[in-house]
Amino acid sequence: MTYQEKIPGFGELTLTVVDPAAHAALLHDWVTEPRATFWGMGSYTVEEVREVYAFLDGLATHHAYLVVLDGTPVGLLQTYQPGADPVGEHYRVRPGDIGMHLLLAPGRRPPRGLTDAVGPALARFLFQEPTRLRIVVEPDVRNDLALRRLAREGFTFAEEIDLPDKRAQLAFLTRERFEADHPASA
Repeated sequence: MTYQEKIPGFGELTLTVVDPAAHAALLHDWVTEPRATFWGMGSYTVEEVREVYAFLDGLATHHAYLVVLDGTPVGLLQTYQPGADPVGEHYRVRPGDIGMHLLLAPGRRPPRGLTDAVGPALARFLFQEPTRLRIVVEPDVRNDLALRRLAREGFTFAEEIDLPDKRAQLAFLTRERFEADHPASA
């Protein structure tokens, strides 16, 4: 286990590092669902999913975590250093930037309020390292649900950028903004 936090009304959230061999089938089920279209892996086989996460597992700059709630996997969190990712070619990367991708509650309709409850916990996880000063995200510009969630969570929207696989909305959440909105996490 990498991180653990009690989420009032939802249970114990834990983050564990993805094991590509052990989790490939589960991840494949999630990333190939129609509602995960923006994940970009809809046509992948189980073996291709395993290969992607084995590759990520071998990088020092990119990490993947299972999001688990009371023992049940409910999502996938990926983090990356923007300077080692294509997004870093499209904006001025600052020291302390950490990139994030989130696929939450795949396979079922999430319990009401889950996304809003889990978002701050994931930010606390990312900001637990004192050198991290800003979360960077770049969802597909067509992903209205993600864009609305990011706005609720306090992200500041920057320009749209063209990445190899999508037109993306660049957005940032600073540690300062997060801690102002969530004083208990300061």
